[in-house]
Amino acid sequence: MRVPVGINTLAGVVSHQLGSRLDPYLGHNFMVEIDGLLTGGFSQVTGLEASVEVKEHAEGGVNGYLHKIPGETRYPNLVLSHGITGLDTLHTWFADVSKGTIKRRNISIMLLDPRRWPVMWWNVLGALPVKWKGPAFNAGGDAEVAIESLELVHKGIEKPPLSRLLGVGRAAGDYFF
Repeated sequence: MRVPVGINTLAGVVSHQLGSRLDPYLGHNFMVEIDGLLTGGFSQVTGLEASVEVKEHAEGGVNGYLHKIPGETRYPNLVLSHGITGLDTLHTWFADVSKGTIKRRNISIMLLDPRRWPVMWWNVLGALPVKWKGPAFNAGGDAEVAIESLELVHKGIEKPPLSRLLGVGRAAGDYFF
């Protein structure tokens, strides 16, 4: 009987033979692009997820189980948070939308390696701001950064094939170089 070997198993065997490890990337090392432009440093991105709704279907005469059929893919709102600077692009985008000037934008969230090189990314398609949240002010706080956040609805998330290939290539390069 032949046992299929996955890429993770193969990478684990190779790394063990070479005496190295394939450590996971750190979640604090990322960049955000909006319509292809770097828009400053973000402190947090949440909502980068998707789920498939499951529909149950009972078949007549079959009492032992229900058929579970995949349905629509659902995406929660994406929330971008960052320290306020002199650039007011997020609030301006929200203000324009709230006044009826609808402009959907594509967003890329890039995971970086320790040298700050992109190793993979996710594209968020057709994002539109639906909520802006300004900073909380606290006179008793010491040197707290003023944070604003922008909540976005969107048309879906994709992880391009080039992103996947780049991630595998970077991992292989870390073993041999």
